[in-house]
Amino acid sequence: MINVEKINDVLVVSIANENKLNAAISQNFKIEVAKLFDQPSMKMVIDLGGIEYIDSSGFGSLLSVLRSSKGSNAQLKLCNIAPEVMALVHLLQLQTVFDIRTNMDECLNSFK
Repeated sequence: MINVEKINDVLVVSIANENKLNAAISQNFKIEVAKLFDQPSMKMVIDLGGIEYIDSSGFGSLLSVLRSSKGSNAQLKLCNIAPEVMALVHLLQLQTVFDIRTNMDECLNSFK
C-alpha cells in the first residue's frame, strides 16, 4: 500500500495504486507510516502525488503520523499536493500545522 524509498538521509513515503486517502485505507496508512519512525530525529517526506481526494479519516491519519513524528523528534514534510486537496487543506487551516512544499526537490532541499 505504501512505497518507501530513501533519498540521501530522507525517507520518502508515497501511496501506491490509490488516488484517495480515505476511510478505506487511512487506518492501514497510519499504522504503516508510524512504524517507520523507528529512529529519533529522522527525516520523512510524504509524497501525495497522485492523490486526488482526502477525506476526514485521511486527514486524521496524516495528523496522527505528524504526532508520531513529533514524538520521535522527527521532521515530516508533505509535497505534491493536488490543487483540489490543497483547497481542503486551506479550508481546514492545516497549512499552518504541516510543513508543505510544492515538489520533492523543494522538500529534500528544505532539510539541509
